[in-house]
Amino acid sequence: MRTFFLGFIIWCLFTVFARWYFVCEVRHHCGDAEPPPISRAMTLQLTDGDTIILKGYEQLAFAPNAVNPDMTENNQAFIAAVADYLKAHPNKNLTLTGRFLSSEKDAPSGIFENIGIARAARIERLLLRHGIEDDRISIDYEMVEGTTLEEPVSFKLYIPEAPDEYAKLQFKFEDMTFSDANFEFGKAVFNPGPQFIYYADSVYTVLNENDNLHLLIIGHTDSIGTEADNLKLGLARARAAMEYFNELGIPKSRIKTESKGESEPVAPNSKPDGSDNPDGRQKNRRVNFKILATDPEAG
Repeated sequence: MRTFFLGFIIWCLFTVFARWYFVCEVRHHCGDAEPPPISRAMTLQLTDGDTIILKGYEQLAFAPNAVNPDMTENNQAFIAAVADYLKAHPNKNLTLTGRFLSSEKDAPSGIFENIGIARAARIERLLLRHGIEDDRISIDYEMVEGTTLEEPVSFKLYIPEAPDEYAKLQFKFEDMTFSDANFEFGKAVFNPGPQFIYYADSVYTVLNENDNLHLLIIGHTDSIGTEADNLKLGLARARAAMEYFNELGIPKSRIKTESKGESEPVAPNSKPDGSDNPDGRQKNRRVNFKILATDPEAG
């Protein structure tokens, strides 16, 4: 009888173990239940002016203060479709506008001035992996009030060199742009923010290790004031930035400065009704930094 009960207990234990192994290890139904997937709006699209080229894709999503997107297979399919369209239409280029909430304005963004630029740059990197040339992609940014980003990154086509087209910005390490937030208002007094300091330190390292490179600094302004005054202000700001790099240890002989004044806006200075456009003017007040190869025959 004792042998019978011992065998029965062993059989029960084996049955319980077998059941656990099948349910937990084979079917993976044990532990905390996985949360249901978050539903995203199917509103991600590629546009060309008022024409929608691609639509019906899941919106991109970024965690608060995050630079990297939470990509789904549907998002990956959209990126591939955008790349295929650009390859089939070599006369079209793409602007990526990265957005961020006002509550994210101080979020870490690496060498970029804000997290909106950094987010667009991450999406650009995905397109580059699909074989799109980086000079066919420009980047813009927008800060959004509220608590939700309905469209974290927008995809808009444009024809390069179109007569009515504004200048496009790259926001690459070798072609970086910073706003006049690094200067006192209306002046050339340079007060670099943390993102610029991080970028400048990286530029110093690259130039210090590559004698064949130099830095070109270009000042830009909005349209308030005379054209002559704006040319002077743009040049004064470029030279103020040059002094900063010189203090880091870059000889002035390897830095060139120039000013475009108000001649190359990236956004309208006024709205269609003629009223002031503060957001557009703010984007136009900027300083561009280009790392270029030095002509060995230059004096």
